[in-house]
Amino acid sequence: MAYVTQSLSTPFSSIWAGISGFFANVGRAMIVSSSAEARLRKVEFLNAKSDEELAALNLRREDIPAFVFRDLMHI
Repeated sequence: MAYVTQSLSTPFSSIWAGISGFFANVGRAMIVSSSAEARLRKVEFLNAKSDEELAALNLRREDIPAFVFRDLMHI
């Protein structure tokens, strides 16, 4: 069995690859940035709570960062 592939090599293919790579990187950066901002807002939201409200959530103030970033921390 034989496989045949055909590749068109034009001057625009390398330009297009560069442009599409640039926009892919911009998109990834936007996703990471929005995720980080959401996590920081969550930390600020929990820090604004009183100690009694945190105790009701079974949290201590010093545990807030570990709680918010628990999926990224491997402790």
